[in-house]
Amino acid sequence: MAAGETQLYAKVSNKLKSRSTSSLLEPLVAMGFPAHTALKALAATGRKTAEDALDWLHCHCNDPSLDDPIPQEYGLFLCPTGPLLEKLQEFWRESKRQCAKNRAHEIFPHMTLCDFFTCEDHKVECLYEALKRAGDQILGSFPSVVPLVLHSSVSYLGFFVNDSPADIIREFAMMFAKEASILADCTVKPCTKQLHMTLAHKFYPHHQRTLEQLAKGIPLSPGCQWTAALYSRDMRFVHYQTLRAIFQYKPQNMDELMLSPGDYIFVDPTHQEEASEGWVIGISRWTGCRGFLPENYTERANESDTWVKHRTYTFSVAMNPNSRKDGEASSGRNGELHPPQTCRSVSSVQALQATVMRRSVLVVRHGERVDQIFGKSWLQQCSTADGKYYRPDLNFPCSLPRRRNGIKDFENDPPLSSCGIFQSRLVGEALLDSGIRITSAFVSPALRCVQTAKHILEELKLEKKIKIRVEPGIFEWTKWEVSKTSPTLMTLEELKEANFNVDTNYRPTFPLSSLLPAESYEEYVHRCSVSVEQIVSTCSKDVGVTLIVSHGSALDSCTRPLLGLPPRESGDFAQLVRKIPSLGMCFCEENKKEGKWELVDPPVKTLTHGSNSAFNWRNWILGS
Repeated sequence: MAAGETQLYAKVSNKLKSRSTSSLLEPLVAMGFPAHTALKALAATGRKTAEDALDWLHCHCNDPSLDDPIPQEYGLFLCPTGPLLEKLQEFWRESKRQCAKNRAHEIFPHMTLCDFFTCEDHKVECLYEALKRAGDQILGSFPSVVPLVLHSSVSYLGFFVNDSPADIIREFAMMFAKEASILADCTVKPCTKQLHMTLAHKFYPHHQRTLEQLAKGIPLSPGCQWTAALYSRDMRFVHYQTLRAIFQYKPQNMDELMLSPGDYIFVDPTHQEEASEGWVIGISRWTGCRGFLPENYTERANESDTWVKHRTYTFSVAMNPNSRKDGEASSGRNGELHPPQTCRSVSSVQALQATVMRRSVLVVRHGERVDQIFGKSWLQQCSTADGKYYRPDLNFPCSLPRRRNGIKDFENDPPLSSCGIFQSRLVGEALLDSGIRITSAFVSPALRCVQTAKHILEELKLEKKIKIRVEPGIFEWTKWEVSKTSPTLMTLEELKEANFNVDTNYRPTFPLSSLLPAESYEEYVHRCSVSVEQIVSTCSKDVGVTLIVSHGSALDSCTRPLLGLPPRESGDFAQLVRKIPSLGMCFCEENKKEGKWELVDPPVKTLTHGSNSAFNWRNWILGS
């Protein structure tokens, strides 16, 4: 061993005066590992066993940052255990299922006691001693019951702790900060603000009532034991995206990353210029290596899934003092404290069963259509003399699907423009970020609607899981169609040949042949009403979002029947529809408790953009 490393090892052993440190570090150093990398491995694995640290060192043998003096970041949290933790975890699952994911789902139930701080690897054992000393000092005055008061606002739901119990918990945080400063030379900023345990954060306002009902179903057991838990994280990846490998991948090239199921990958979203479509550049948590990987071999994970739990201190006046010392970290996912198996109370199950289960319907207008930009003569602008398609402007689509009567069939059934495709993908991406769960998709048979649904589902990663059900009953009011005959629309066979994942087994409420030209307004609203009621009935067992992609008129004609409202006057209807933009949407949510559907805020923001006129550089030159 080098002289400098021997001195460092001696300093660690003497300062901590802990047999556990020596027993963990000594065998690693004896195997030839430098003391600083051995200490780094121990800190990265929570100082559980020398075997864990050895495995980490073997996995990180090619880690280019292995010798970098980058310490871990540490945080202290007050966490519930036992039955209360069970109820909170149940709330986490139900709120995510019924109201989609929000920021609270990114971490386990907790109260933050201090901001994250750094600690040098050879001083981590001192943090454990600081936790024990602070806990021992406050133990006698720690409240036997921590009263939790539910607080709700339009974007936050959680439990607040007030008065004397809050003061005592904040005092414990300040004691830990003081001890950590003395023993480990760490600068710790303790919590001095309102103590709280977040239940939901940054959710959509229309979910507030459902979340409140779920929260009120959490029985607050007075006998809950609280545990102060010390976690660490890799400070380099705090602002990265975290992915979890779900399939094994063996690299085909030198610059690719090996994936094993369960491995976590850190991805910097601002440095993906070199990655091809469907690939990302990431750093493996298991190996520390960097490389390209196929994104569809992974799923989104939370950064807290990668945290390591080091030690805990449990506050309980009834507990044996000898068992109150800093406990070893568990290896559970998310670093969650796993309570002993107890029977779930009947009252909590009944409370959750009584919670309102909501279905939703999202009605979306199609994207920008090509004739909307290039006028009625758009087909002549992109057709050759022999009837073939070419692209005269970048806002024309790259290609058109094959149709039985050739290109002329597109005249009254135009496709999306390039901008329309982009709009559809942008909305699909936003829906993915919102976390809503699309369970089925119904579309008007118009090509532009089928295309819009396809691109939305592709961005949602659902294009293979959800088949598109073509429902002619939600087609546009035929009086507004240019043709005086029944509209010529693509058949299911043509759509399938064009790689649209349509459901050929779906039996529509209204077949294509039932669409008559120049139908009356009463016939149109009746058709839409019957169709949407049948759609909702078909999806009666799906607790999730039914996507309907149709025309601007559908935002009114397909939602008013659900809301129990009569049709508008035809004049008012026409004026309203003219104001609905591309990808405009309405969102209806079922309220079973009150026996009705409600119109609520859509899950994504509106899409607004300006016009972009045609430009001819020759005219510009001649006019200069």
